[in-house]
Amino acid sequence: MTASTPPSVDIAICTFRRPHLRETLASVAALDADGIDVQVIISDNDVEPSAEALVEEIRVGFPFPLRYVHSPAQNISIARNACLDAATGDFLAFVDDDETVSPAWLKALVERAEATGADVVLGPVRALYGADSPGWLATGDFHSVEPVFVRDEIETGYTCNALIRRSAPIALPRFDLALGKSGGEDTDFFYRLHARGGRIAFAPEAWVVEPVPSHRATLGWLLNRRFRAGQTHGACLMRAGRTGPLQAAGLASAKVVHCLLMVGVTALSPVRWRRNLLRATLHVGVLGGILGVRQQVQYGHAQYR
Repeated sequence: MTASTPPSVDIAICTFRRPHLRETLASVAALDADGIDVQVIISDNDVEPSAEALVEEIRVGFPFPLRYVHSPAQNISIARNACLDAATGDFLAFVDDDETVSPAWLKALVERAEATGADVVLGPVRALYGADSPGWLATGDFHSVEPVFVRDEIETGYTCNALIRRSAPIALPRFDLALGKSGGEDTDFFYRLHARGGRIAFAPEAWVVEPVPSHRATLGWLLNRRFRAGQTHGACLMRAGRTGPLQAAGLASAKVVHCLLMVGVTALSPVRWRRNLLRATLHVGVLGGILGVRQQVQYGHAQYR
């Protein structure tokens, strides 16, 4: 990419039997991508090429080149690695197949990358709650996603809204196949990218929307997701070798106790006691990751999608 050539971006969408892909692609088609060379990659992770017919139907009249890649089966890391292999642009942007992107999404990501020189740029995910969602859930907005800053730095990320610089001086890692059925493969990927010297930035204007289906609009689903996220974080801490397992386990245990105490203190607030319970569950998961507790298989199961 030079001053005279536009930046090129591959938009990668991994999919597994999700009809919402049609709406995701419709939002991509409506992007304001003036000055950006765009290609879209659909990575189908089903055993059979179940999304191919939809992609072929949409290809007619679609404003960007649309590439279909069959990447079986039911291991999301296989699908993500297929996107890494298929990409040819300066940047690779990941978005999920149950999201819709805002018109300025891609421009905001690219502009932030060019302004900062960052190797990765993350955008926010705005949860869209249905009318039948519990009041505490919408008020607390438990499903929206933004990066976590640690000492003014982002150490990991997510693939539900991310732009990766393919021409980065660091060697991009691969997504770990061992995490492709449990989830957490994106957290692990970005931890390793950061450990190699990769810099991660945030573009608040590059937002996407993710509807929250009824099976996700429960405390049980959130507890399961927080526990798994904690497991991934704990395992990454051990791989990084920043601290010993005893010290890390002791700190995680102390955080569990503190959060559980706060559950009692905030018992009269429907949002706050649940938020504290979720934090406690996250740290229980961290403890499990430190101790090597095996992660639960989730990808491909309808209740976790």
